[in-house]
Amino acid sequence: MISVTLDLSPLAPLSDEAFYQICQANPELKLERTAAGELVVMSPTGGETGDRNRRITQRLGNWTDEDNTGLAFDSSTCFRLPNGAERSPDAAWISLERWQSLTREEQAGFPPLAPDFVIELRSPSDNLRTLESKMQEYIDNGVRLGWLIDPQNRRVHIYRPHQPVEIVQSPSSLSGEDVLRGFTLNLDKILD
Repeated sequence: MISVTLDLSPLAPLSDEAFYQICQANPELKLERTAAGELVVMSPTGGETGDRNRRITQRLGNWTDEDNTGLAFDSSTCFRLPNGAERSPDAAWISLERWQSLTREEQAGFPPLAPDFVIELRSPSDNLRTLESKMQEYIDNGVRLGWLIDPQNRRVHIYRPHQPVEIVQSPSSLSGEDVLRGFTLNLDKILD
């Protein structure tokens, strides 16, 4: 996925409402906003990445439907992080308790919180350092567990608060640990 970052500083800070309206007016674009107020425009993914992402989202969604302790989200969901950034992880999960603490309006818009869990899937054109920074931003804003899946190098970078990043080479599966108790992501056809 190729992304372009636009510096909007000459236009003054882009308000939350203005960013939301830009997203609504351009539903064919995947947009994010950095904590510095820059607008990030991302291209669609290719077929292989789309299939891998579908598998990830499907497996997380199926587990969520059975577990009933939270809600799962796909890559089209944008979250307003505490630092002001608005990000759309490839897959995310929020505990039911945290979700229910939001108002109906907050649930309908860009939820103003960091998910408990996020996944980013590296596309062939993604810059690894950019994704690593994005993952660290998630953790710094309250995400409790994050996986950066890198099929090109057959690695997974595991992010946890107050711990160094763990890099696992060619794992067959990943555990949701104490954040998503009982969830195991089978990496068959995701790291292949």
